Amino acid sequence: MPLPPSGNTPWPPPQLEIPHADMDMWRAWYSGNTDHLAAVYGGPANYRSNAVARQFFEVDQRRAAGGEELRMFWGQAAAPGQQAAKLHIPLAGDVAEMSANLLWSDVPTVSVDVDSSDLAKSTTAQIRRYLDDRGHAKMREASEMAAGLSNVYLRVVWDTKLRPRPWTDVIAAEAVVPTWRWGELAEAIVWRELAPLTNESKVWRLLEFHTPGAIEYGLYEGRVGVLGIRADSLAEHPDTADLGKRTDGQGRQATGIDRLLITHLPNVLPNRQWDGVPDTAPLGRSDYAGIEPMMDALDEAWTSWMRDLRLGKSRVVVPQSMLDTDGPGTVGSFNLDKELLVGLNLLGDESMKDSITDLQFKIRVEEHERTCKALRAQILASAGYSGQSFGDEGRVAVTATEVAARKELSLSTRGLKILYQRPALLAHLTVKMMVDVRHCGAKGVDPAAELTASWPQAVQPDQEATARTLQLLDSAEAISTYMKVKLRSPELEEADVLAEVRRIRDDQRQSTVPAGDPYNTGGGPGEPSVETDSDGTEAGADESQDEAEDGLRAAS
Repeated sequence: MPLPPSGNTPWPPPQLEIPHADMDMWRAWYSGNTDHLAAVYGGPANYRSNAVARQFFEVDQRRAAGGEELRMFWGQAAAPGQQAAKLHIPLAGDVAEMSANLLWSDVPTVSVDVDSSDLAKSTTAQIRRYLDDRGHAKMREASEMAAGLSNVYLRVVWDTKLRPRPWTDVIAAEAVVPTWRWGELAEAIVWRELAPLTNESKVWRLLEFHTPGAIEYGLYEGRVGVLGIRADSLAEHPDTADLGKRTDGQGRQATGIDRLLITHLPNVLPNRQWDGVPDTAPLGRSDYAGIEPMMDALDEAWTSWMRDLRLGKSRVVVPQSMLDTDGPGTVGSFNLDKELLVGLNLLGDESMKDSITDLQFKIRVEEHERTCKALRAQILASAGYSGQSFGDEGRVAVTATEVAARKELSLSTRGLKILYQRPALLAHLTVKMMVDVRHCGAKGVDPAAELTASWPQAVQPDQEATARTLQLLDSAEAISTYMKVKLRSPELEEADVLAEVRRIRDDQRQSTVPAGDPYNTGGGPGEPSVETDSDGTEAGADESQDEAEDGLRAAS
């Protein structure tokens, strides 16, 4: 969609209210902000204040079987006169962080596909510079946000005054209005709210309309929920004044690139929660989709456990007659540290010692612990992760095979997400190369090259087990030196493997001692002279042969 005209245009667009309502809910779980959780499920900012979202959700998605709204722990207000003591376990944030760590703990190997020319080598070297510590950190950040919020966008930006090469800008999904064509991102409007000016009731927004080859900027002055009037000049707001220097009179800027500067990165597909909602099929699926009630129940169980601890504190009940006072009308007190108390004869011949009682409720530790563990295990399994990835099985040393078996579910989820990470990464790097050549003066970079990416192994093999395997294969003469190096160091590239093979063969050639060479010369130059007989044979060779034959006859 192009930039909208001036007027009472609703913003964000109404067609995005349903996915934005869910993204707002997932953001509350992802951030762990308890105020945000309370607002999402029960406060004035919950989804029911949105007419379009309410019409969608009231069908059946958030309603219980009895027709009532689904009960959520975070949607309940504290009882009158009682202190709010709800606790939150940030498991949702841990899930998103684990997803990013599984994918981006190491940098994937990106290279030009099947090409060994000098241009391909220099292009591969430049791609490695893109994925330096900064680039690596940005991709990990994008992966974590996509896991929690279902999708994210990557934008290529450049400013040679700040950095010599273009870099990655991560944009949240709520800040982009996409246009899809056959499931691919064809156009996009990136928007953000600017700082208010003199009249704080006015909302200033900057919209960027991205198309292949161009960006159109629009500055709007409106109010909450309404886009408002488009300004005649970008200089009307100080935050956008510098944009006027690189745009024409209509706020357009040519990028010189026949591709979008923005790449869409979904978490996983297909999209289950927005089935039937138009233009939402390409959006990703959050790791939290469908497990929100279980995370809510986990917080309720944890809060109940802590409530038992508070109520289970030991208390002493004493009669009023045992309180110390300073006279009528003063407050009574009881000294718990006093070692000697005088017994009083009360009615019924009761002594004072029988009047002091202690009160302590049972703390249901085992029941709460089992409940929390079961909920945690089910949440992780539904999100696609093994408990071992979160340390639930302890830290006992095990082999790589055992680790892979315990983390099978997490590794399967990692493999699934790589299917969506790889195309987005390669498309983003291709656009970055185009920008680098066009605007940053990069040399020796081929933007038209086909790229390939491979992720390192999530579980590194045990070096001792690998050495035993190689030894057995070598004893059976069933493996070459080349394959030994490949199995030992699978991360090495082809040239590095061949160089290592040559070094191994050189070492073996130098350490080999020919038979009958007592001086360990290897038969090379500088060896001692050998006396020969008249027929050219070595002196003493016949005697040695005769001695060997005599020894064989004696043995027979």
